[in-house]
Amino acid sequence: MILLSILLLIIGTIMFLKPDIIWMITESWKSDNAYGPSNLYKLSTKIGGVMMFLAGLASLIVQVFLI
Repeated sequence: MILLSILLLIIGTIMFLKPDIIWMITESWKSDNAYGPSNLYKLSTKIGGVMMFLAGLASLIVQVFLI
């Protein structure tokens, strides 16, 4: 479970710092004229990244203090 918590921290950090990479991996293939992600996509990806990071951090803290 600690490995999953660390994975959540890493993915959440990437989502927050580089939402363009997430768009390139998940959404760019859906469009022929892909000019990049919209501002709304970037904002929602950053919010999701923060939530994922916080979930990973909370899980890590609970695991460390309960063991």
